Amino acid sequence: MSTDSKLDQDVVAVILEDHRAMEDLFRRMRSVEADRAEALKEFSALLIAHGEAEEAEVYGALKRFRGVDNQEVEHGTEEHAEGNKALLALLEVEDVGSEKWDERLEELVEAVSHHVDEEERTILNGARENVPAERRAELAVAFQEERAKQLASDCGSPENVRKIAIAGG
Repeated sequence: MSTDSKLDQDVVAVILEDHRAMEDLFRRMRSVEADRAEALKEFSALLIAHGEAEEAEVYGALKRFRGVDNQEVEHGTEEHAEGNKALLALLEVEDVGSEKWDERLEELVEAVSHHVDEEERTILNGARENVPAERRAELAVAFQEERAKQLASDCGSPENVRKIAIAGG
């Protein structure tokens, strides 16, 4: 492949792929036929890696473009913190599938689904309309590299989620 292959990527598409993967993991966490604990482990890693990569590589860059709503970007960061706290609450439940686990899962689904909906309607549409394709491709590479680094560091471990949730306020 040529070096132009990086331009085939779009940060919006990469973020949307993660959102769809999270939705699939939610379905697995709800199903008594699935390995719910394994789905939670996968979800925890993806949510943390995704949010940390967005905040480190994407959100700040998007704020520099006219037409991208900076308040929505800031709100997205706040919603990451809410999702991380809900994730930690679920990780702290010992009995997978218990009533308490199901309640905490519902809270996590609500927090993350709300964020995904708002992010897709505001931040990502703002990026589509106002950020040149070449810059979105560069951001896709930076996002994927940071996400991979986070995943390699066991970012979804309960200890790391706790540290991030506490730091997030």
